[in-house]
Amino acid sequence: MEHPLTVGTDGSDAAFRSLDWAADEAARHGLPLRIVHASRWERYEGTSSAPDQERPGEQVLAENIVASAAAHARRRHAGLAVSGEVLADDAVTALLNEALHASVLVLGSRGLGEITGLLLGSVSLTVAARARCPVIVVRGDPAGLAGTHERILLGLTDPAAEKAAVRFALREAEARRCTLDAVCAWRRTASDPQPSADGHRDPEERAAELLDAALAEATTAHPEVRVRRSLVEGPAHKVLVHRAAAADLLVVAAQRRQGHFGAQPGRVAHTALCHADCPVAVVPQHAGPAPRTPD
Repeated sequence: MEHPLTVGTDGSDAAFRSLDWAADEAARHGLPLRIVHASRWERYEGTSSAPDQERPGEQVLAENIVASAAAHARRRHAGLAVSGEVLADDAVTALLNEALHASVLVLGSRGLGEITGLLLGSVSLTVAARARCPVIVVRGDPAGLAGTHERILLGLTDPAAEKAAVRFALREAEARRCTLDAVCAWRRTASDPQPSADGHRDPEERAAELLDAALAEATTAHPEVRVRRSLVEGPAHKVLVHRAAAADLLVVAAQRRQGHFGAQPGRVAHTALCHADCPVAVVPQHAGPAPRTPD
C-alpha cells in the first residue's frame, strides 16, 4: 500500500498555504494526499448518539475544516487522490501517529492564535523534532513557496550521519528537474592542528572528503540530477539560512537533542525552521518511506 503525503490543517491562512504546497508536492510525486485535523471536541462536548440530536458545534467546525481543505485540494489538482479525517486527539500526538504511516508530513509554520511573523508554531517545531518520517514546514517568501528558484538546498554538517537527508534531497531535485546545491559548512578552531606531512589535514580538506563520500553513493541512483558542491567556512545554521533565500526547499537532518521539554531538533534544523525564507524539510536519520517519483 502506498504511503500518502499527509498534511495537517487547522483552517488558518498558514494552513491553506501549506495545503497548496502539499497538494502540489503530492501531485509531483504521484502520491495520494491525506488531510488531517486534530480536534478534541468529544472530550469536552461528548458524542451525539441519537439521530435527532444536533451535532456539537466543535464537531461541525472540525468536519467543515477538513471538507473545505479537501475540496480546495481537488480543485487545485483534479486528478489527485484526496482523503481527509478529523483525529480525536491533541495536535502533536495526532500528527506523530500520522507520521508512522506517511511518506512525508507537511505542516504550516504557525497556526491559529500564534503571533504572525515572530515564532514558529510550537506544534510544528515539536513534530519536526520527533516524527519518524520527513517533516516539511511550509514557510518563506512567495518566490520560495512558488518554487521559482529551481534549486534544492541540502545542508550537511556531518555527512556520514546524514545519508537519509542526502537521499531525500536527491529525490526531490529529480522530481522537480532542478539543481541540487549540497553545502557543507566547516570551521577552523584553535585546537585544529596545522596541516603537515605527518597526516594532519586542513578542516576544509576533511569537509570536502566527507561531502564527496556522502554524495557518491546516492548520486549514482540519480544520474540526471545536477549536483553543485560547496564548502563554506562559518557556522552551518547561519550559512544555510543565508543561502535559503535563493532556494525552493532546504533539506537538513534532524540531529535531535534532548531539551527541557523532550526531544528537540538540532541547532541547524531549529534555526532553519524559524528563519529560512523557503520551506524546510527535516529528515530523521532513519527516515520512513519518501515520495516515489512516477515512472
